[in-house]
Amino acid sequence: MGFAVMSLTDAAASRVRSIVENAGADALGIRVGIKKGGCAGMEYAVDLVTEPNAKDDLIERDGAKVWVAPEAVLYLLGTQMDFEVTTLRSGFTFNNPNQTSACGCGESVELKPADLAALAARGDAVVPAS
Repeated sequence: MGFAVMSLTDAAASRVRSIVENAGADALGIRVGIKKGGCAGMEYAVDLVTEPNAKDDLIERDGAKVWVAPEAVLYLLGTQMDFEVTTLRSGFTFNNPNQTSACGCGESVELKPADLAALAARGDAVVPAS
C-alpha cells in the first residue's frame, strides 16, 4: 500500500479542475515541485501537465490530478495544498509541516526534508493513497 505525498482541499481540487478545463485538450493536471530561489532559498513550482512523468507521484481528488516531482517528495510529505482568494491575491497555498521559515513577502520558503522516522512513529502524517 502506498501513501499520498500530500492532500488537496476542495478549493485546490476545484481550481486544478478549472485550470485543466481552460487550458485545452492536452492538459491533464498540474505538477508541483520545489526549485531554488527567493530570499528564503526555495520556492514551490506549479506547472501544467500535458504529458505525465512516470517517476512523479500522482494525487487525485474529485477528478483533479496533481503530480509531485520525485525530487520534491521528501519536502512535501504531509503537506496540504489549498487555493485561496483574498482581496490582494489568489493562488495555491501549501500548509507544509516541513517548512522552517518563509521570507517576508511570502514568495519563498525554507524547507527541510521530512523526518521519516517521526512520520512512521506518528502513523498519521500521511494518508493512504486510494
